[in-house]
Amino acid sequence: MAQEFTINSTAIEDKINQLLPSQGGFGAGVDFSASTMVIPIVDLTESAEGSGLRQDLQSCLSFNSATVFNVNDATTTVITTTGYWRITGGVVLHATGGFRQVCQIIVNDGTTDKVLWAYEEPASATGDQNYSTDVDITILLTAGDSLKIKCSSDVRFRGSVRQLADLSGNLVNP
Repeated sequence: MAQEFTINSTAIEDKINQLLPSQGGFGAGVDFSASTMVIPIVDLTESAEGSGLRQDLQSCLSFNSATVFNVNDATTTVITTTGYWRITGGVVLHATGGFRQVCQIIVNDGTTDKVLWAYEEPASATGDQNYSTDVDITILLTAGDSLKIKCSSDVRFRGSVRQLADLSGNLVNP
């Protein structure tokens, strides 16, 4: 059974009136009270999720939050920080019908590479042909992981990466 207590404190009344001006003006003789009963309050609004932004706006790219890359004929480490990351960009592949051109997004755990995404010259390619594709994926990097992009000699991958959330899932605003 809950117990009710009356609180007579000028300091508490002044603080509530300062922080919550709409609650002021109770008038003389009205006291604040407390109860031993626990009343849970559940906030179901978007702001309770840790961000006031809609999900589609939360994942947007911006001048300050995006890190750009441009990889051609190389393997480049792009990210070494843990968290959830969005990778966007475009791949242009020039096929000659000879050496098989390829572009890969790789996660390395410190010892082993794992290809998460790849785009390669079609087996049917003959002569000079250009192929292109857009990339928009989200990945998770845990402790010790790094993100690498590998492109053959006639492949260019231009794009950007942006952290969406840290390893605990706390959103990172753009």
